[in-house]
Amino acid sequence: MTGLSNYTLDEITIGQTASYSKQVEARDIQLFAAVSGDVNPVHLDPDFAASTQFERCIAHGMLSGAIISAAIAMKLPGPGSIYLSQSMSFRRPVYPGDTVTVHLEVTEINARRGFVTLDCRVLNQNKKAVVTGIAEVKAPTEKILLESPALPHVTIGASVDPA
Repeated sequence: MTGLSNYTLDEITIGQTASYSKQVEARDIQLFAAVSGDVNPVHLDPDFAASTQFERCIAHGMLSGAIISAAIAMKLPGPGSIYLSQSMSFRRPVYPGDTVTVHLEVTEINARRGFVTLDCRVLNQNKKAVVTGIAEVKAPTEKILLESPALPHVTIGASVDPA
């Protein structure tokens, strides 16, 4: 296991950066569809997706938003931060197999409220922006050091009608 730590409000500085990468697989898209209920065929049906401007299945835009959330929770400010708001512009599709990297940069600190504003850029493996936006986060006030828990094991399967 690897360790997790955070940056408390008094440790954060304007211009501070962090990055977080994830390869997006078809399974991630299926899991996101199952959790969100968004079964738009552009995400799940290769034949349907082939008839669209994308020509193949794409990830849900909000899956990139969830990866931004992971970057905030895992890197900057890290564990104990509270995600308050996010604006996002979807620039390009994310395809199964793409590796996306979230780049966070602190652009503003409101010490009185304990808020930090982060510029968020998500780039694909070709260094092309797929999502851009701004997040507002309540920074933690206490230092946290802990072991990183393992991801939960999840299986995907068709439901069977017992009748």
